[in-house]
Amino acid sequence: MRRRSRTVALTILGAASFTVAGCREEQVDAQAFPDLASCQAAVSDGGLFTAEQCQQAFAEAETLHVEAAPRYDSLAVCEEQHGAGNCGSEAEQVDNGGSGSIFMPLLAGYLIGSMLGRAGGGMAAAQPMYRNATGGFTNAAGTSSFSSNSGRGTMGAQQFTRPATTAGQAPMSRATAASRGGFGSSAGTRSSGG
Repeated sequence: MRRRSRTVALTILGAASFTVAGCREEQVDAQAFPDLASCQAAVSDGGLFTAEQCQQAFAEAETLHVEAAPRYDSLAVCEEQHGAGNCGSEAEQVDNGGSGSIFMPLLAGYLIGSMLGRAGGGMAAAQPMYRNATGGFTNAAGTSSFSSNSGRGTMGAQQFTRPATTAGQAPMSRATAASRGGFGSSAGTRSSGG
């Protein structure tokens, strides 16, 4: 009987270790670029991505920008969240003719992650980056802050989760942004150096 108890204890301990290890977030190599040309220049300098991955990732980030960029009901509210001169109308930024009375931050860079450990390995995933009011950068969901829109590092794979669609939704007003404590603050902010 004693021997069985020892086996059960080891099994439970092993399962607990597996559970704790399973809670750790997958880490991916990532690199931020201010534009497509910077990504393509990094290819020859030993960057993480191929020219084709740069092109695909930038196209994905631009698509996400159109679909999921934060939208505001006035230029003033957008600039309060993203800084003066960092916003434009939806009509200026959306090819299929957005509204001239809705404002979005201008695309300020792209974050690309190497999803080697995921199904379809070797794929790159991307996120658009925007300036924030303090001079740093943030992702489309506003859940992460970065000190720069260029640099290389390792980060959690969740940084590349597809943001919620904002196209066609009611734009944020000053009151909405304030009730959230600023753009994206309702989801808990993570900070990362670029």
